[in-house]
Amino acid sequence: MATLASAVLLVSAAEQDPCTPATTTIAHTKTDGRNREAQASLNTDEIQQQAVSLRPSFPSHVRRYDSGGFRVRRQILDSRQSTLADVLGETTGAAENDSFKIVTIHDEVAQGAKYVVADGLRKVPPYYFTYLTYCKERWRDRNILDIFVTEFRDRDEEYYKHALASGLVTINSKLAGLDTIVRNGDRISHRIHRHEPPVPAKSIEIVFQDEDIIAIDKPSGIPVHPTGRYRFNTITEIMKHELGLFVHPCHRLDRLTSGIMFMARTAKAAQLMGALLRDRTVLKEYVARVVGEFPEQEVSCDMPVVTVHPKLGLNRVKMDGKPATTIFNRLSYNGKTSVVRCRPLTGRTHQIRVHLQYLGHPIANDPIYANRRVFGPDLGKGGSGDDDDIVVRLARMGKYEEAQSVAYEEIIQHSKKAQGEKLSGEKCEICDTELYSDPGLNKLELWLHAQKYGSKIEGWEYQTNLPDWAQQNFGM
Repeated sequence: MATLASAVLLVSAAEQDPCTPATTTIAHTKTDGRNREAQASLNTDEIQQQAVSLRPSFPSHVRRYDSGGFRVRRQILDSRQSTLADVLGETTGAAENDSFKIVTIHDEVAQGAKYVVADGLRKVPPYYFTYLTYCKERWRDRNILDIFVTEFRDRDEEYYKHALASGLVTINSKLAGLDTIVRNGDRISHRIHRHEPPVPAKSIEIVFQDEDIIAIDKPSGIPVHPTGRYRFNTITEIMKHELGLFVHPCHRLDRLTSGIMFMARTAKAAQLMGALLRDRTVLKEYVARVVGEFPEQEVSCDMPVVTVHPKLGLNRVKMDGKPATTIFNRLSYNGKTSVVRCRPLTGRTHQIRVHLQYLGHPIANDPIYANRRVFGPDLGKGGSGDDDDIVVRLARMGKYEEAQSVAYEEIIQHSKKAQGEKLSGEKCEICDTELYSDPGLNKLELWLHAQKYGSKIEGWEYQTNLPDWAQQNFGM
Protein backbone atom coordinates (compact mmCIF):
# COMPACT_ATOMS: atom_id res chain seq x y z
CA MET A 1 0.00 0.00 0.00
CA ALA A 2 1.41 3.39 -0.99
CA THR A 3 1.38 5.87 1.85
CA LEU A 4 2.95 8.84 0.07
CA ALA A 5 3.43 9.88 -3.53
CA SER A 6 6.50 11.03 -5.38
CA ALA A 7 6.16 14.53 -6.79
CA VAL A 8 6.76 15.79 -10.30
CA LEU A 9 7.26 19.54 -10.05
CA LEU A 10 5.80 21.80 -12.71
CA VAL A 11 6.27 25.56 -12.31
CA SER A 12 3.13 27.54 -13.21
CA ALA A 13 1.00 30.49 -12.19
CA ALA A 14 -2.10 28.34 -11.84
CA GLU A 15 -3.34 29.96 -8.64
CA GLN A 16 -3.04 33.64 -7.77
CA ASP A 17 -3.30 34.56 -4.10
CA PRO A 18 -3.16 37.88 -2.23
CA CYS A 19 -0.18 36.57 -0.23
CA THR A 20 1.61 34.59 -2.92
CA PRO A 21 2.43 35.94 -6.41
CA ALA A 22 2.53 32.49 -7.99
CA THR A 23 2.47 28.84 -7.02
CA THR A 24 4.02 25.60 -8.07
CA THR A 25 1.76 22.67 -8.86
CA ILE A 26 2.55 19.01 -8.48
CA ALA A 27 1.53 15.97 -10.43
CA HIS A 28 1.52 12.85 -8.26
CA THR A 29 2.53 9.34 -9.21
CA LYS A 30 1.86 6.33 -7.03
CA THR A 31 5.02 4.76 -5.60
CA ASP A 32 5.95 2.56 -2.68
CA GLY A 33 5.75 4.49 0.58
CA ARG A 34 9.38 3.69 1.51
CA ASN A 35 10.98 4.39 -1.85
CA ARG A 36 9.92 7.84 -3.04
CA GLU A 37 12.63 8.97 -5.43
CA ALA A 38 11.96 12.31 -7.13
CA GLN A 39 10.82 12.16 -10.75
CA ALA A 40 11.35 15.73 -11.96
CA SER A 41 10.47 16.70 -15.53
CA LEU A 42 12.99 19.57 -15.35
CA ASN A 43 16.58 19.74 -14.14
CA THR A 44 16.48 19.60 -10.31
CA ASP A 45 18.86 22.54 -9.78
CA GLU A 46 16.86 24.60 -12.27
CA ILE A 47 13.56 23.72 -10.56
CA GLN A 48 14.90 24.53 -7.12
CA GLN A 49 16.12 27.95 -8.24
CA GLN A 50 12.73 28.77 -9.79
CA ALA A 51 10.67 27.45 -6.90
CA VAL A 52 12.71 29.19 -4.19
CA SER A 53 12.41 32.49 -6.06
CA LEU A 54 8.61 32.20 -5.82
CA ARG A 55 8.57 31.34 -2.13
CA PRO A 56 8.05 34.26 0.29
CA SER A 57 10.20 34.50 3.38
CA PHE A 58 8.58 35.96 6.49
CA PRO A 59 10.36 36.42 9.83
CA SER A 60 8.59 34.27 12.42
CA HIS A 61 8.08 37.24 14.79
CA VAL A 62 6.42 39.48 12.15
CA ARG A 63 2.66 39.42 11.68
CA ARG A 64 1.71 39.05 8.04
CA TYR A 65 -1.43 40.48 6.42
CA ASP A 66 -2.88 39.82 2.99
CA SER A 67 -3.92 42.46 0.46
CA GLY A 68 -7.34 42.76 2.12
CA GLY A 69 -5.81 43.49 5.52
CA PHE A 70 -6.63 40.05 6.97
CA ARG A 71 -4.05 38.54 9.26
CA VAL A 72 -2.55 35.38 7.78
CA ARG A 73 -2.60 32.54 10.28
CA ARG A 74 0.64 30.97 11.46
CA GLN A 75 -0.19 27.65 9.78
CA ILE A 76 -0.64 29.39 6.42
CA LEU A 77 2.68 31.20 6.75
CA ASP A 78 4.36 27.92 7.65
CA SER A 79 2.78 26.17 4.67
CA ARG A 80 4.16 28.82 2.30
CA GLN A 81 7.64 28.94 3.78
CA SER A 82 8.20 25.27 4.63
CA THR A 83 9.00 22.53 2.16
CA LEU A 84 7.64 19.04 2.57
CA ALA A 85 11.08 17.97 3.80
CA ASP A 86 11.12 20.78 6.40
CA VAL A 87 7.82 19.71 7.93
CA LEU A 88 7.94 15.94 7.45
CA GLY A 89 11.46 15.86 8.84
CA GLU A 90 12.22 12.31 9.92
CA THR A 91 9.34 10.83 7.90
CA THR A 92 10.69 7.87 5.96
CA GLY A 93 12.24 9.04 2.70
CA ALA A 94 11.29 12.72 3.06
CA ALA A 95 14.82 14.04 3.60
CA GLU A 96 16.20 12.07 0.63
CA ASN A 97 13.46 13.10 -1.82
CA ASP A 98 14.73 16.04 -3.89
CA SER A 99 11.22 17.14 -4.81
CA PHE A 100 10.26 17.27 -1.13
CA LYS A 101 13.15 19.70 -0.58
CA ILE A 102 11.68 22.08 -3.18
CA VAL A 103 7.92 21.91 -2.91
CA THR A 104 6.17 23.84 -0.14
CA ILE A 105 3.10 22.54 1.68
CA HIS A 106 1.06 25.30 0.02
CA ASP A 107 2.35 24.39 -3.45
CA GLU A 108 1.27 20.79 -3.06
CA VAL A 109 -2.19 21.60 -1.71
CA ALA A 110 -2.84 23.94 -4.67
CA GLN A 111 -2.78 20.86 -6.90
CA GLY A 112 -6.01 19.66 -5.31
CA ALA A 113 -8.08 22.64 -6.50
CA LYS A 114 -9.94 20.80 -9.25
CA TYR A 115 -13.69 20.26 -9.56
CA VAL A 116 -15.61 17.55 -11.37
CA VAL A 117 -19.38 17.97 -11.75
CA ALA A 118 -21.45 14.79 -12.11
CA ASP A 119 -25.00 13.77 -11.14
CA GLY A 120 -25.67 17.20 -9.69
CA LEU A 121 -22.67 16.98 -7.35
CA ARG A 122 -19.44 18.97 -7.26
CA LYS A 123 -16.60 16.54 -6.55
CA VAL A 124 -12.89 17.00 -5.81
CA PRO A 125 -10.53 14.19 -6.91
CA PRO A 126 -8.44 12.83 -3.99
CA TYR A 127 -5.23 14.76 -3.32
CA TYR A 128 -2.30 14.84 -0.89
CA PHE A 129 -2.50 17.23 2.01
CA THR A 130 -0.13 17.90 4.89
CA TYR A 131 -2.17 19.07 7.84
CA LEU A 132 -0.35 21.56 10.06
CA THR A 133 -1.54 22.69 13.46
CA TYR A 134 -0.23 23.76 16.83
CA CYS A 135 -1.05 22.30 20.23
CA LYS A 136 -4.38 23.60 21.48
CA GLU A 137 -4.87 24.21 25.18
CA ARG A 138 -7.14 21.17 25.55
CA TRP A 139 -4.47 18.98 23.87
CA ARG A 140 -1.66 19.79 26.30
CA ASP A 141 0.03 16.77 27.91
CA ARG A 142 -2.26 14.33 26.08
CA ASN A 143 -1.37 11.30 23.99
CA ILE A 144 -1.29 12.03 20.23
CA LEU A 145 -3.42 8.99 19.37
CA ASP A 146 -6.04 10.00 21.92
CA ILE A 147 -6.19 13.49 20.36
CA PHE A 148 -6.68 12.11 16.85
CA VAL A 149 -9.37 9.64 17.88
CA THR A 150 -11.40 12.09 20.00
CA GLU A 151 -11.07 15.22 17.85
CA PHE A 152 -11.31 13.98 14.27
CA ARG A 153 -14.30 11.89 13.20
CA ASP A 154 -13.53 11.18 9.52
CA ARG A 155 -10.96 8.41 10.25
CA ASP A 156 -11.14 5.55 12.72
CA GLU A 157 -8.62 4.57 15.41
CA GLU A 158 -7.01 1.88 13.26
CA TYR A 159 -6.21 4.43 10.57
CA TYR A 160 -4.48 6.75 13.06
CA LYS A 161 -2.51 3.85 14.52
CA HIS A 162 -1.36 2.96 11.00
CA ALA A 163 -0.49 6.62 10.24
CA LEU A 164 1.66 6.86 13.36
CA ALA A 165 3.33 3.51 12.69
CA SER A 166 3.99 4.47 9.04
CA GLY A 167 5.72 7.74 9.86
CA LEU A 168 3.00 10.03 8.49
CA VAL A 169 2.80 12.10 11.70
CA THR A 170 5.54 14.34 13.05
CA ILE A 171 5.82 16.70 16.00
CA ASN A 172 8.31 19.50 15.47
CA SER A 173 9.61 17.51 12.43
CA LYS A 174 10.33 14.48 14.64
CA LEU A 175 8.51 11.21 14.12
CA ALA A 176 5.56 10.75 16.46
CA GLY A 177 4.68 7.33 17.87
CA LEU A 178 1.73 5.72 19.59
CA ASP A 179 3.02 6.85 23.00
CA THR A 180 4.02 10.41 22.06
CA ILE A 181 2.73 13.13 24.40
CA VAL A 182 1.84 16.53 22.93
CA ARG A 183 3.25 19.54 24.77
CA ASN A 184 2.46 23.24 24.74
CA GLY A 185 3.87 24.91 21.61
CA ASP A 186 4.31 21.69 19.61
CA ARG A 187 3.72 21.80 15.85
CA ILE A 188 1.90 18.71 14.62
CA SER A 189 1.93 17.60 10.98
CA HIS A 190 -0.09 14.77 9.47
CA ARG A 191 0.27 13.87 5.81
CA ILE A 192 -2.86 12.34 4.34
CA HIS A 193 -4.37 11.31 1.04
CA ARG A 194 -7.51 13.43 1.30
CA HIS A 195 -10.98 12.43 0.15
CA GLU A 196 -13.45 15.34 0.26
CA PRO A 197 -17.18 14.64 0.38
CA PRO A 198 -19.16 15.90 -2.62
CA VAL A 199 -21.43 18.93 -2.36
CA PRO A 200 -24.33 20.14 -4.51
CA ALA A 201 -23.17 21.62 -7.83
CA LYS A 202 -25.29 24.71 -7.32
CA SER A 203 -24.09 28.16 -8.30
CA ILE A 204 -23.39 30.78 -5.66
CA GLU A 205 -25.73 33.67 -6.48
CA ILE A 206 -24.51 37.19 -5.68
CA VAL A 207 -27.27 39.34 -4.18
CA PHE A 208 -25.16 42.49 -3.74
CA GLN A 209 -21.51 43.49 -3.96
CA ASP A 210 -19.30 46.53 -3.65
CA GLU A 211 -15.62 47.05 -2.91
CA ASP A 212 -16.03 45.92 0.71
CA ILE A 213 -18.90 43.42 1.04
CA ILE A 214 -20.49 40.68 -1.05
CA ALA A 215 -23.91 39.35 -0.07
CA ILE A 216 -24.56 35.86 -1.45
CA ASP A 217 -27.42 33.39 -1.53
CA LYS A 218 -25.56 30.41 -0.06
CA PRO A 219 -26.66 27.02 -1.43
CA SER A 220 -27.58 24.33 1.06
CA GLY A 221 -25.09 21.52 1.66
CA ILE A 222 -21.84 23.49 1.24
CA PRO A 223 -19.63 24.45 4.22
CA VAL A 224 -18.66 28.11 4.44
CA HIS A 225 -14.89 27.67 4.92
CA PRO A 226 -12.36 24.83 5.12
CA THR A 227 -13.07 22.59 8.09
CA GLY A 228 -12.96 18.89 8.92
CA ARG A 229 -13.20 16.79 5.75
CA TYR A 230 -13.83 19.83 3.54
CA ARG A 231 -11.36 22.21 1.93
CA PHE A 232 -11.98 23.01 -1.74
CA ASN A 233 -15.68 22.09 -1.55
CA THR A 234 -16.41 25.18 0.54
CA ILE A 235 -17.97 28.56 -0.21
CA THR A 236 -14.76 30.57 0.21
CA GLU A 237 -12.70 28.19 -1.96
CA ILE A 238 -15.36 27.86 -4.68
CA MET A 239 -15.65 31.65 -4.84
CA LYS A 240 -11.87 31.89 -5.12
CA HIS A 241 -11.33 29.21 -7.76
CA GLU A 242 -14.51 29.64 -9.82
CA LEU A 243 -15.37 33.33 -9.38
CA GLY A 244 -11.90 34.77 -8.70
CA LEU A 245 -13.11 36.37 -5.45
CA PHE A 246 -10.99 36.30 -2.27
CA VAL A 247 -13.40 36.72 0.65
CA HIS A 248 -13.77 36.03 4.36
CA PRO A 249 -17.10 35.18 6.05
CA CYS A 250 -18.56 37.83 8.36
CA HIS A 251 -20.70 35.31 10.27
CA ARG A 252 -21.61 31.62 10.49
CA LEU A 253 -24.15 29.65 8.53
CA ASP A 254 -24.35 25.87 8.97
CA ARG A 255 -23.29 23.63 6.08
CA LEU A 256 -26.84 22.44 5.44
CA THR A 257 -28.47 25.88 5.82
CA SER A 258 -29.07 28.08 2.78
CA GLY A 259 -29.69 31.79 2.34
CA ILE A 260 -28.26 35.25 2.85
CA MET A 261 -24.65 35.39 3.93
CA PHE A 262 -22.17 38.26 4.01
CA MET A 263 -18.61 37.85 2.78
CA ALA A 264 -15.99 40.56 3.34
CA ARG A 265 -13.32 41.62 0.89
CA THR A 266 -11.36 43.58 3.50
CA ALA A 267 -10.56 43.10 7.17
CA LYS A 268 -12.11 46.45 8.06
CA ALA A 269 -15.38 45.51 6.34
CA ALA A 270 -15.40 42.12 8.09
CA GLN A 271 -14.93 43.78 11.47
CA LEU A 272 -17.70 46.34 10.89
CA MET A 273 -20.21 43.90 9.41
CA GLY A 274 -19.40 41.26 12.03
CA ALA A 275 -20.11 43.77 14.80
CA LEU A 276 -23.41 44.76 13.17
CA LEU A 277 -24.54 41.16 12.83
CA ARG A 278 -23.81 40.48 16.50
CA ASP A 279 -25.90 43.53 17.42
CA ARG A 280 -29.54 42.84 18.26
CA THR A 281 -30.56 45.83 16.13
CA VAL A 282 -30.02 43.71 12.98
CA LEU A 283 -33.16 41.86 11.93
CA LYS A 284 -32.54 38.23 10.97
CA GLU A 285 -35.38 36.24 9.47
CA TYR A 286 -35.26 32.56 8.57
CA VAL A 287 -37.93 30.22 7.25
CA ALA A 288 -38.17 26.52 8.14
CA ARG A 289 -40.50 23.63 7.32
CA VAL A 290 -41.20 21.74 10.52
CA VAL A 291 -42.92 18.56 11.64
CA GLY A 292 -46.63 18.81 12.48
CA GLU A 293 -49.04 21.69 13.03
CA PHE A 294 -47.16 24.60 14.61
CA PRO A 295 -49.26 26.87 16.87
CA GLU A 296 -50.97 29.78 15.11
CA GLN A 297 -50.01 32.29 17.79
CA GLU A 298 -46.48 33.71 18.08
CA VAL A 299 -44.15 31.49 20.10
CA SER A 300 -41.03 32.73 21.89
CA CYS A 301 -38.46 30.19 23.07
CA ASP A 302 -35.80 31.47 25.46
CA MET A 303 -34.28 28.18 26.58
CA PRO A 304 -30.46 28.11 26.96
CA VAL A 305 -28.44 26.03 24.46
CA VAL A 306 -25.24 24.08 25.04
CA THR A 307 -22.96 22.01 22.83
CA VAL A 308 -23.16 18.45 24.15
CA HIS A 309 -20.73 16.82 21.71
CA PRO A 310 -18.59 19.12 19.48
CA LYS A 311 -17.25 16.28 17.33
CA LEU A 312 -20.75 15.10 16.38
CA GLY A 313 -22.20 18.61 16.22
CA LEU A 314 -24.84 17.83 18.84
CA ASN A 315 -26.44 20.72 20.72
CA ARG A 316 -29.31 20.61 23.22
CA VAL A 317 -31.36 22.72 25.57
CA LYS A 318 -29.74 22.68 29.02
CA MET A 319 -30.25 25.00 31.94
CA ASP A 320 -26.49 25.50 32.26
CA GLY A 321 -26.20 26.47 28.57
CA LYS A 322 -25.78 29.90 27.00
CA PRO A 323 -28.80 32.24 26.87
CA ALA A 324 -30.71 31.92 23.61
CA THR A 325 -33.95 33.42 22.31
CA THR A 326 -35.88 32.72 19.10
CA ILE A 327 -39.31 34.06 18.08
CA PHE A 328 -41.48 31.90 15.80
CA ASN A 329 -44.55 32.66 13.67
CA ARG A 330 -46.42 30.13 11.57
CA LEU A 331 -46.80 31.07 7.91
CA SER A 332 -48.68 28.02 6.58
CA TYR A 333 -49.73 24.44 7.32
CA ASN A 334 -50.44 21.79 4.67
CA GLY A 335 -51.80 19.01 6.84
CA LYS A 336 -48.40 17.39 7.51
CA THR A 337 -45.84 20.11 8.02
CA SER A 338 -45.76 23.83 8.79
CA VAL A 339 -43.70 26.66 7.35
CA VAL A 340 -42.48 28.86 10.19
CA ARG A 341 -40.75 32.23 10.26
CA CYS A 342 -37.85 32.18 12.75
CA ARG A 343 -36.25 35.29 14.23
CA PRO A 344 -33.16 34.46 16.33
CA LEU A 345 -32.24 37.21 18.79
CA THR A 346 -29.02 35.44 19.75
CA GLY A 347 -26.59 33.38 17.69
CA ARG A 348 -25.94 30.02 19.36
CA THR A 349 -24.84 27.03 17.32
CA HIS A 350 -27.89 25.21 15.87
CA GLN A 351 -30.09 27.57 17.90
CA ILE A 352 -33.14 27.51 15.60
CA ARG A 353 -32.89 23.76 15.03
CA VAL A 354 -32.55 23.00 18.75
CA HIS A 355 -35.37 25.33 19.82
CA LEU A 356 -37.74 23.86 17.21
CA GLN A 357 -36.91 20.35 18.41
CA TYR A 358 -37.49 21.37 22.03
CA LEU A 359 -40.91 22.75 21.07
CA GLY A 360 -41.84 19.42 19.49
CA HIS A 361 -41.62 20.65 15.88
CA PRO A 362 -38.13 19.85 14.54
CA ILE A 363 -37.24 20.78 10.97
CA ALA A 364 -38.82 17.93 9.03
CA ASN A 365 -35.72 16.81 7.12
CA ASP A 366 -33.14 17.54 9.85
CA PRO A 367 -30.76 14.53 9.89
CA ILE A 368 -29.91 15.13 13.55
CA TYR A 369 -32.85 16.66 15.38
CA ALA A 370 -35.69 14.97 13.44
CA ASN A 371 -34.09 11.52 13.55
CA ARG A 372 -36.19 8.90 15.39
CA ARG A 373 -33.27 6.45 15.39
CA VAL A 374 -31.33 8.93 17.51
CA PHE A 375 -33.98 10.61 19.69
CA GLY A 376 -36.81 8.07 19.76
CA PRO A 377 -40.49 8.52 18.84
CA ASP A 378 -40.93 11.88 20.62
CA LEU A 379 -37.94 13.37 18.75
CA GLY A 380 -36.44 14.97 21.85
CA LYS A 381 -39.44 17.16 22.64
CA GLY A 382 -38.93 19.11 25.84
CA GLY A 383 -35.31 18.00 26.00
CA SER A 384 -36.17 14.33 26.55
CA GLY A 385 -33.60 11.60 26.15
CA ASP A 386 -30.34 10.64 27.84
CA ASP A 387 -27.36 12.50 26.39
CA ASP A 388 -25.00 9.51 26.53
CA ASP A 389 -27.46 7.22 24.73
CA ILE A 390 -28.15 9.88 22.11
CA VAL A 391 -24.42 10.36 21.45
CA VAL A 392 -23.91 6.61 20.94
CA ARG A 393 -26.74 6.41 18.43
CA LEU A 394 -25.78 9.61 16.63
CA ALA A 395 -22.18 8.42 16.22
CA ARG A 396 -23.45 5.60 14.00
CA MET A 397 -25.20 7.98 11.61
CA GLY A 398 -23.30 8.74 8.42
CA LYS A 399 -20.91 5.87 9.06
CA TYR A 400 -22.76 2.60 9.58
CA GLU A 401 -26.33 3.85 9.10
CA GLU A 402 -27.91 6.50 6.92
CA ALA A 403 -29.21 9.47 8.90
CA GLN A 404 -32.98 9.31 8.41
CA SER A 405 -35.18 12.27 9.29
CA VAL A 406 -38.97 12.24 9.50
CA ALA A 407 -39.19 13.64 5.97
CA TYR A 408 -36.59 11.21 4.64
CA GLU A 409 -38.59 8.25 5.95
CA GLU A 410 -41.43 9.31 3.65
CA ILE A 411 -39.15 10.18 0.72
CA ILE A 412 -37.51 6.73 0.60
CA GLN A 413 -40.92 5.10 0.36
CA HIS A 414 -41.39 6.80 -3.03
CA SER A 415 -37.84 7.06 -4.39
CA LYS A 416 -35.29 4.33 -4.95
CA LYS A 417 -32.64 6.99 -5.63
CA ALA A 418 -32.87 8.51 -2.18
CA GLN A 419 -29.74 7.65 -0.23
CA GLY A 420 -27.58 9.02 2.53
CA GLU A 421 -23.84 8.98 3.05
CA LYS A 422 -22.33 6.00 4.84
CA LEU A 423 -19.29 3.75 4.63
CA SER A 424 -19.40 1.82 1.35
CA GLY A 425 -17.23 -1.14 2.42
CA GLU A 426 -14.59 -0.18 -0.17
CA LYS A 427 -11.11 1.21 0.49
CA CYS A 428 -8.82 3.60 -1.39
CA GLU A 429 -6.13 1.72 -3.34
CA ILE A 430 -3.54 4.37 -2.44
CA CYS A 431 -4.10 5.09 1.26
CA ASP A 432 -6.38 2.22 2.36
CA THR A 433 -8.92 4.71 3.72
CA GLU A 434 -12.49 3.46 4.04
CA LEU A 435 -14.61 5.19 1.40
CA TYR A 436 -18.07 6.69 1.73
CA SER A 437 -20.97 6.42 -0.68
CA ASP A 438 -22.12 9.60 -2.41
CA PRO A 439 -25.18 11.10 -0.74
CA GLY A 440 -28.33 11.85 -2.70
CA LEU A 441 -29.05 15.53 -3.34
CA ASN A 442 -32.05 15.32 -1.01
CA LYS A 443 -29.64 14.53 1.86
CA LEU A 444 -27.63 17.69 1.24
CA GLU A 445 -30.51 20.08 1.84
CA LEU A 446 -31.95 21.29 5.13
CA TRP A 447 -35.31 23.02 5.15
CA LEU A 448 -33.90 26.07 6.90
CA HIS A 449 -33.23 29.22 4.88
CA ALA A 450 -31.86 32.63 5.91
CA GLN A 451 -34.29 34.77 3.93
CA LYS A 452 -33.71 38.31 5.16
CA TYR A 453 -31.11 40.39 7.04
CA GLY A 454 -31.62 44.09 7.62
CA SER A 455 -30.74 47.07 9.80
CA LYS A 456 -33.20 49.93 10.31
CA ILE A 457 -30.49 52.01 11.95
CA GLU A 458 -28.02 51.54 9.09
CA GLY A 459 -30.79 51.65 6.48
CA TRP A 460 -30.11 48.42 4.58
CA GLU A 461 -31.92 45.17 3.94
CA TYR A 462 -31.11 42.14 1.79
CA GLN A 463 -33.34 39.16 1.09
CA THR A 464 -33.62 36.16 -1.18
CA ASN A 465 -36.52 34.32 -2.77
CA LEU A 466 -38.22 31.54 -0.83
CA PRO A 467 -37.02 28.02 -1.71
CA ASP A 468 -39.44 25.60 -3.35
CA TRP A 469 -39.88 23.68 -0.10
CA ALA A 470 -41.17 26.84 1.64
CA GLN A 471 -44.13 27.23 -0.74
CA GLN A 472 -47.54 26.49 0.79
CA ASN A 473 -48.40 23.77 -1.75
CA PHE A 474 -45.18 21.82 -1.21
CA GLY A 475 -45.96 18.10 -1.05
CA MET A 476 -44.28 17.14 2.24
